[in-house]
Order: sequence, then C-alpha cells, then structure tokens
Amino acid sequence: MLIYGKVVSADTRAKLRTQVEEFEKRAGRKPCLAVIIVGEDPASQTYVRNKIAGCAEVGMRSLHYEYADGTPQSEIEKTLNDLATDDTVDGILVQLPLPKGYDERKLLSLIPDEKDVDGFSPTNLGLLAMNKPRTISCTPFGVMKMLETTGVKLEGKNAVVIGRSNTVGKPMAMLLLNANCTVTVCHSKTENLAEITSKADILVAAIGRPKFVTADMVKDGAIVIDVGINRVDGKLVGDVDFENVEKKASFITPVPGGVGPMTITMLLANTLQAAEAKANK
Repeated sequence: MLIYGKVVSADTRAKLRTQVEEFEKRAGRKPCLAVIIVGEDPASQTYVRNKIAGCAEVGMRSLHYEYADGTPQSEIEKTLNDLATDDTVDGILVQLPLPKGYDERKLLSLIPDEKDVDGFSPTNLGLLAMNKPRTISCTPFGVMKMLETTGVKLEGKNAVVIGRSNTVGKPMAMLLLNANCTVTVCHSKTENLAEITSKADILVAAIGRPKFVTADMVKDGAIVIDVGINRVDGKLVGDVDFENVEKKASFITPVPGGVGPMTITMLLANTLQAAEAKANK
C-alpha cells in the first residue's frame, strides 16, 4: 500500500486550521512564522514560497526576509536578533543551504530554542535524545505521522535508517528509538549494508542517492519510507528503486507525493506549538 504524504498532510492542515482559529480567539493574534532566505537558489526559493503559502492556508501570519547573496552577515544577524525579541513572532527559520561565505552555525545560534521551529538547535536535539521532545525536526516528525497511518505497532520492530544527517537521519533514529523500535543507523561507511537493511521491518532511506535502495536490500513485507528527493533527467526520484521495491514492501512512500508534503506541514504544527507554549507561560 502507498502512504501518500499529501493525503496525510491535507488532513493535518485541516486540523491545524481549526486549532489556529481557536488560538487566535484565545490569544487575540495569529501564530507567526518568520522566514529568512539568502541568495537566489531556485530550490530554496520554492521551499520558502511553499512555507509562506502553507501559513496562509492554515491561517497563520508569516514574515519574509529576502537578502541578496553578498549581503553582510551582520545585517542578517540584526534581523535575527530583532525577531528573537519580538513577542509576536513564534517561529524563526533560516532557509538552508546558505551561499558560501556565511557562518551558518552562528546565524542559527541566534534563534532562541523556543522559536527554533526547524528543531535543529542543540537543545532541541538533546531533548529529543532524552525522550523529552519540545520541537521535533520537521521531516522525521512527518515520517512518524505517516507511520501512524499504517496502523502497524512500532514497538519491538527492527528499524534501519540509512543516513546520519543532523536534520533527518539522527533525529529519525531517535524518534524510532523513543517509539521502542530496535534501531540501526547506516551510512556511507557501513559494511554489508544490504545484509543489515534486508532484516529491517521499517526501512527509512535518507542518503541522497537516487534509487540507491534496491529490491534485494529490502525484507518482504517491510515498511519503506523514502525521504530522498533527487532530480534525474528532469524528474524527481527518491533514494529507493520504487518500481521494484514496491513489489516487496507492505507500505511504501512515493516520490514525489510522499514524505515531502509532510515537512512543511509539521513546520506549521511546530509554529503553532511554539505559540501555544508562549501563551501558556
């Protein structure tokens, strides 16, 4: 069976719209997300447009700051500092990747933990590792929501994550571990990779290599989650050889239309959560 993220996303956003309306009635304002983008990267521009459109769809307020490549970092830092102290702003994100020459770590460090709706800060990642999550990285958070729709009990399952990035692989592994899976993290240096992946009840591919996961690497009846988005000959393909792996999997996510739509939706959910937390202080 296919797990369509766009379907799960639409359902989640419908619920968010209602929750945002209720928040506005209580708080007298809309939840607000501020987005900063530097440079002209086409993919980043598209992502930012989709984030702003997502805010409008669920009734949130959005702020958009666009800087040309070459803008002094001090100017961007000033904007971040202003947003950090603005009580009407609940979430702040800097669209990555940044052009060369910018200190990504310094810029991200200026976002207060409570406004880090991407879930990238050391504090938020640490809380997730302790199974006391506050803000969860959006893509792994979306994957967990998609896994819920399968109705499969995760506890005790053997889960394998291919990829160890701070934005997807590591938080994905921690979420699965917190769900009482037995988790293995694989990466570019892993030996006997197919032997490991072929034992997985849940296989998450987040390695950034088109059609890397082939049918011989997948256990019969496995749940396969494809996080990869790769452009090949003008088409989007995942990290999984979908046509062949689909025949073996019990559930699988397509690309496009799978995990991708969930990422921005969970960003919106995180922004609302940040607004609620501030209002309840």
